[in-house]
Amino acid sequence: MRELVSIHTTRWLVALALAASVVFTAASPSVTARDTITEPALTGTARVVDGDTIAIGETRVRLEGIDAPEQAQICKRQWIGTWACGTAATAALVRLVEGKPVRCERKGEDKYGRVLAICHADGRDVNAAMVRQGMAWAFVKYSTTYVAEEMAARAEKLGVWQGEAMPAWDYRAQRWTAAEPQAPQGCAIKGNVTKHGRIYHMPWSPWYAQIKMEPEKGKRWFCSEAEALAAGWRPVQVH
Repeated sequence: MRELVSIHTTRWLVALALAASVVFTAASPSVTARDTITEPALTGTARVVDGDTIAIGETRVRLEGIDAPEQAQICKRQWIGTWACGTAATAALVRLVEGKPVRCERKGEDKYGRVLAICHADGRDVNAAMVRQGMAWAFVKYSTTYVAEEMAARAEKLGVWQGEAMPAWDYRAQRWTAAEPQAPQGCAIKGNVTKHGRIYHMPWSPWYAQIKMEPEKGKRWFCSEAEALAAGWRPVQVH
């Protein structure tokens, strides 16, 4: 009987110790901080690739939660005429980040290996600023973070909201559909060989129509960006 009491007492003491350990762990900030692992932010001088993409060093960063007009895209003005909204979006991002220290908080990666991030320059949310100026749409398919900024820009008829403008995701789909019948097996990405290296162009690239496909010179078609990247080609830089 004494041995049985001893066993029960030992089990009770172990359970009590475990409970105390759980309480301490939950209450201790140092344990919580140690268990929370986050990737470090990207910091440095940014180079603008297009209206929603920058590069910090060799790392390409896609501004998370927004989608800017493509470089070749044209939008309508409020009353008459058009404007180069794609070029304007790239220029707007240049004004926000180039020549300034930039800090980008990682939010993951997209399927092309680009870092998705919310970036700040001069203490300002760059992603939010692009949408608020009407130089990008809130990319609600993936995030609703910047819906309020879009509503404000739309109410003031800023940027793409001054007249009719096709959202960038629809513009890309339209250009791909138009290029697909002319490409082998629908693989509409053009891989060009230049003195600057092997560069691929999406159907919405400003220079897409100018590229004559010549396989004997090493040029080739790709079905996806992932395929082009895996083959060692790099995307064209429009800025």
